[in-house]
Amino acid sequence: MSGRNPAPRRSYGGRSAEERRAERRERLLAAGLELFGTRGYAATSIERLCATASVSTRNFYEEFTGREELLTALHSSINQRAAEALAAAYAGASGAGLGTRVERAVRAFVTVTASDPRWARIAFVEVIGVSADLEQHRFRWRGQWEDSLTTMAREAVERGEAIDRDYRLTMIAIIGAVNNLVHHWSARDQDIPLDDIIDELTHLILAAVTTPQDGRRDGRRDGRRDGR
Repeated sequence: MSGRNPAPRRSYGGRSAEERRAERRERLLAAGLELFGTRGYAATSIERLCATASVSTRNFYEEFTGREELLTALHSSINQRAAEALAAAYAGASGAGLGTRVERAVRAFVTVTASDPRWARIAFVEVIGVSADLEQHRFRWRGQWEDSLTTMAREAVERGEAIDRDYRLTMIAIIGAVNNLVHHWSARDQDIPLDDIIDELTHLILAAVTTPQDGRRDGRRDGRRDGR
């Protein structure tokens, strides 16, 4: 959804109105990335966004209905780029074993979402608790990630590499673990080697899809019988 006020169509300085409007939108997105990703969403006013982007408030409202729509656009952008990078990396390793495919996918996701700590903050922190609408937006993205990861798990099952079971809850847990660990790495000024984060997440995912569920249930039953 764009802002409410249409822009004029006059040409100026050799650029069409559409080109100038696209440039202003890109400057606003860049300002949102910088300010939301450093100062935080709550501490950033529309006036500061406009000053940083060198646009008027009228120009702002031609593109966005408010700060929340700008934040939503940034959150969609980082998720879309991460999803495309992960899918491409996974498909590119289709002839390799499960461990290699998972490692390539994890590396692609982490590289896109956390190489710039501003994007990591927008992806994993600033969107939480802003409004009911943004929570629904975030939940829709989580559902898409859950579907994608579950599809990959089912593919591994069909190839005889993973346990055949329902992975929906597992993937929700993995999404939470991945998001928190990636944000932790980014927020610590990257003093932890990136390969350590990738190795840890790869190990976590492989353990989740190759550990028999019955064994975990047997352990819980044994614990109850022992009075634990």
